[in-house]
Amino acid sequence: MYSEKVMDHFSNPRNVGEIDAPSGVGEVGNPVCGDIMKIFLKIEDNRIVDAKFKTFGCGAAIASSSMATELIRGKTLEEAWEVSNKAVAEALEGLPPVKMHCSVLAEEAIHKAINDYRVQQGLEPWEEKNHHTHGHEEESCGV
Repeated sequence: MYSEKVMDHFSNPRNVGEIDAPSGVGEVGNPVCGDIMKIFLKIEDNRIVDAKFKTFGCGAAIASSSMATELIRGKTLEEAWEVSNKAVAEALEGLPPVKMHCSVLAEEAIHKAINDYRVQQGLEPWEEKNHHTHGHEEESCGV
């Protein structure tokens, strides 16, 4: 059901934890399945120098968080903003259709963390280019 990459990021997640005095924090959740994802960013000179996460959820949510932080580390804010849920899922070598919402949460958490930083800097938050249809009602986070 899950790719080896998903299982690896679930069993050995990268970048778990919090950043002391983070530059930006993004927290998102799925009320139906109970997944809660929090991404912490350390930003210097418009570049993400560190990214960590804390996720309460299923294996796919943990793997998505882990991969998302790997994908955005070292990127500029603009580059990190462009990391889509599809990019996260592809980097994990695929997610089952009922688990794609986990990669959507990762994308949303990145966006919230970047906008949290922008607002703290006195800048306007960036607008979402494409609003996702989550279909939370149809998803289940079964084991």
